[in-house]
Amino acid sequence: MRNSMKIALRNLLRYRRRTFFTLGLIAVGMIFVLVFVSVTAWFKDMMVRNITDSYLGHIQIHAKGYVDSIDMLPLQLNLPPEQVVMIEQALKENTAIEAYTKRIKFGGAFSNFEQTTNIRINGVDPEAEIQTEPLLLPRLINGERGAISLSRGKILVPELLAQGLGVKVGDTVVVVATNRDGSVNGKTFVIGGILSSATGPGGRDGYMHIDDARDLLRMTDSEVSEIAIRIKNLSDLQRVSGALQSKLIATEGLKDIEIHTWEKLSPFATVVQMIDVMTFFLKLMLVSVVLIGIMNVMIMAVYERIREIGTIAAMGTPPRRILYLFLYEGFMLGTLGALLGTAVGVALILALNSFKITFSFGQQTGLLLAPTIAFSQVVLICLLVVGVSLVATLQPAWKASQMEPIDALRHV
Repeated sequence: MRNSMKIALRNLLRYRRRTFFTLGLIAVGMIFVLVFVSVTAWFKDMMVRNITDSYLGHIQIHAKGYVDSIDMLPLQLNLPPEQVVMIEQALKENTAIEAYTKRIKFGGAFSNFEQTTNIRINGVDPEAEIQTEPLLLPRLINGERGAISLSRGKILVPELLAQGLGVKVGDTVVVVATNRDGSVNGKTFVIGGILSSATGPGGRDGYMHIDDARDLLRMTDSEVSEIAIRIKNLSDLQRVSGALQSKLIATEGLKDIEIHTWEKLSPFATVVQMIDVMTFFLKLMLVSVVLIGIMNVMIMAVYERIREIGTIAAMGTPPRRILYLFLYEGFMLGTLGALLGTAVGVALILALNSFKITFSFGQQTGLLLAPTIAFSQVVLICLLVVGVSLVATLQPAWKASQMEPIDALRHV
């Protein structure tokens, strides 16, 4: 095997220009894929965190049928107090859960005493909400950045409504809502902060203390619309969700609840899937480049060395040995190209991190570009390149091994 590898290396060095061109082609493909995968992985992670850490959470629990009617924010589909107690007990026992928050969601009318518009309200416990949604407070354009901005009697207003009605922090407003039995109630609030939207300029979600929400809706017990959950490691999302589903559904009295991950609740999950599809097709392009490049080189190598192949075959070299000689050449081209591309690609990723590039995305400013790529991804791409190199070499190598020595020696 060692002698075969030496012969393969010598043959590659005999045609240096062609070999270096092929290695460069493979390396450039590797560099492009590694940088693209690292940047898109960072962008996808940033987008997911912006959604889940701003308002959605990683997992949500509702009464059966609530999500299907979520646009109506139906109060009659709230989780009753006895179910809330049992769910909280299960959440506290699960060590993979970092925090959770209970919410009362409802629609209402928002007025500055001169103009009125509609608003979606989230009644929350300030401390629990901030722990579950760590990016909620950073969304504050004006107001105190702390739980005090959501204390009793205060309301956080979306930027769109504040601009439309001309209200600011410290102004008094009134919120009117219809409770479950159809009666209407109103309550005055002081604006504690103005929120930028996490989903774009059309966001209309406001926040108030959960006890204020119960007073406004004349609730006499501790029912909630949903429980949002933050887990410690987002990569464990499916495992934690599945375990939680199994435990809660198996509990007597909780068979009619539903558990959804953020992917089932947000249309942005489709964008994440599109990024994964783009990454897949880019890898497919890399495979095509490697396949065509190495196959072309090996076909030329076989064609130019027909008499040489005939000579070693006439000397008694078995076809299998000839096959291996060409396979080794393809393997070395793929391996060297992958290593070269990996070295340069990783260096570029580290350089992008060291440059501290900042940019704006949507309503977010000062975002720091920090591309990262998992070691397993690098290894997988390298193995893919080497594997494709061997596949591309098979046909030319097989053709070389099956040549008749006499016909090969007569070749001009």
